[in-house]
Amino acid sequence: MKNRLKVLRAERDMTQAQLANLLAVSRQTINAIEKGKFDPSLPLAFKASKLFETSIEQIFLYEE
Repeated sequence: MKNRLKVLRAERDMTQAQLANLLAVSRQTINAIEKGKFDPSLPLAFKASKLFETSIEQIFLYEE
């Protein structure tokens, strides 16, 4: 699954560690999501969308 997490994080001048702390996950989890190696759980996707004040679909792009 592609995502815009890195772009959104960079726009806010936020490190992976800072984002991880806000979402209550590890920095490694953020890194894996940004690289497309790990798909977030639905609760984590909701937390991210609330944090960035946008819809889940604007952050995570589903590809078949």
